[in-house]
Amino acid sequence: MKTYFLSFLFLLVSSLSSAQSYFDDGLSAEWHRQRRDALRELMPANSMAILFNNPVKNRSNDVDFIYHPNTDFFYLTGFREPNSALIIFSEKRMIDGMETDEIIYVQPRDPRSEMWNGKRLGTEGVQEILGFQTVFLFDDFGKKPVLNAGDFDKILSMDLGAEIEGSSANAPLRRMIADFKKNANYPSDKSPVSLQMYDLIRATDIENSANVAQIIGRYRQRYPEVENDEILRNFVEADSPEKRMEVKSKIPASKTDLFALSQIMDVLREVKTAEEIALLRKAVKISAIGQIEVMKAAKPGMSEREVQGIHEFIYKRYGAEGIGYPSIVGAGNNGCILHYIDNDMKHMSERLILMDLGAEWRGYTADVTRTIPVNGTFTPEEKAIYELVLKSQEAGIALCKPGVDFSEIGQVTRNIINEGLAELGIIKKGERHNYFPHGTSHHLGLDVHDRGGYGALKEGVVLTVEPGIYIPEGSDCDPKWWGIAVRIEDDILVTQSGPENLSKDAPRTVADIEQMMKIPSILENWVLPDLD
Repeated sequence: MKTYFLSFLFLLVSSLSSAQSYFDDGLSAEWHRQRRDALRELMPANSMAILFNNPVKNRSNDVDFIYHPNTDFFYLTGFREPNSALIIFSEKRMIDGMETDEIIYVQPRDPRSEMWNGKRLGTEGVQEILGFQTVFLFDDFGKKPVLNAGDFDKILSMDLGAEIEGSSANAPLRRMIADFKKNANYPSDKSPVSLQMYDLIRATDIENSANVAQIIGRYRQRYPEVENDEILRNFVEADSPEKRMEVKSKIPASKTDLFALSQIMDVLREVKTAEEIALLRKAVKISAIGQIEVMKAAKPGMSEREVQGIHEFIYKRYGAEGIGYPSIVGAGNNGCILHYIDNDMKHMSERLILMDLGAEWRGYTADVTRTIPVNGTFTPEEKAIYELVLKSQEAGIALCKPGVDFSEIGQVTRNIINEGLAELGIIKKGERHNYFPHGTSHHLGLDVHDRGGYGALKEGVVLTVEPGIYIPEGSDCDPKWWGIAVRIEDDILVTQSGPENLSKDAPRTVADIEQMMKIPSILENWVLPDLD
C-alpha cells in the first residue's frame, strides 16, 4: 500500500509543470521590457496583443520533454514556465482601478511540485526578477482584471488552432485559451489558416493584391480548407486588381487579427541587439570548438552517435543549456539525408561525415556545419566537391552586406554550384538537378530558423550561409561520386563594414581540416570498459 501511494504521489506531482532555470548571464529584465515597448510602438492604436506560452509536451507515459518556452513569449518576458499568458496594451489604460499597459498570468508557487521539479517564480518572483508590475495567477485569467473585448479596436493573437496535448499539465493553458476565444469572439467556424489568409487580404492594398493572391494560391495546394473557402478561391482566381478588392470587401469584419502580431514579431526579431549578438557569439564559439574537437578525435570505426556525443559534451562542458535543434551527424550516404537525426551508423568507414549541430546558449542557438573525411584525408572526388561548395559559400558570405537581398545570395551560390557540377561532368550544362535541394540562408537567433523578413539585409542581422551538394547512391552520374555529401555552414553577422563570420574558428578549407585532424585528441586515451 505504501509503495502504491508513493508511486501515485510521484505521478501526481510530476504531471505538474516545473520552472526552468533563470540565467544570471543572459538577457536582463530591462532588455525584455524594452522589447515589449518596441512591440507597443508597432501595434495599432487602441489594440491589445495576447500570447500564450508553449504547452508541455509528453515524451512517454508520465515523462515529459524538457520544457522549452515559446520563443516570442521568452523574447518579450524572459519567462520560462508553462501555463502562462501575456497581454500587452498599445496604450496605458485603467482596468479595475489599475493603470497598466501589460498583464502577465503565471502558475502559482507549489511546494510539493517544486520539491520534484524545481522552483517556480510565482507572482512575487515575476515581479522581483522579471520586473512586471501587474501579475496574476492563471486561475485569475478572464476574471481579474475583467477585460471587455468591445473596448478594443483590434485584438492581435497568434494562431490558436493547434490541439494541445490532453495531459493535466496543460489544463490551465487550455482553460485560458478557451476563455480568450469566448470573450474575444474568436472565429470558430473557419480554420486558423483561413483566418490568417483573411487577415493577410485585409492588410493588402490594390497594388500588392497580386502578390497576396500568389501567396494564398500556394496555400491552396497545401490546405484543403483554403481550397474550399469560396472567398479565398475567388480572391485568387480574380482576373484584375479591382475584382480582388471587390472580394476583399466581402470578408466578414473581425477584431481578431491572426496575422499582424506575427508580422510585428518578424520585424522586431530580425535585427539583433548588441545583447543578443553577444549571446549568439558565445553559442557559435562553443559550437565551433565542438567541431574542432571532433576533427581531432574522428577516425574510422567510430559511430555517428559517438561523434554526436563529443559535440554535445563540449556544449555541456561550457555550460550551454542544450542543443538548438536535433543534432545531424551523417556519414557517407547518410549525409545525403538533409535532416538525418538517427545518427545510428555504428562503424564509420573511410568516407565523409557531415556534422550539422548547434549549441543553445541562454536561449540563442548556433548552427554550424562542417564536413570532414573520417580518416583525415579527402579523396580527389571528395576534395573536388568540397572545394566547389566552399567556393560557392565564400561568394555567398561576401554578399552579406546591408541592402543585399536574401535571394541574391541564394542565386549566386546556386549558379556557382551548377557551373561546377557541369564542369565535373556530374550534370549537363543547364540541366535541372536535385543535388542542391535546399535554400542557402536563414535567420538565426532564438530559433534555429529564426523570425525575420527575406528581403534586403540590414545591419545587425545574423544569418547562415550553407550551400551543399548531395549525391546519393544510385544517382544518374559516374558511381565515383555516389555517397558524397558536403555542406559547409557558417553563421554570419551583417555589419556596415562587411560580413563577420562568427563561426570562423572551425576550420573550413581542405588544408586546414586535414591539418586539424592530425592533432592528437585528448579523448584518444579514454578507454571505457567493454560491455560484453
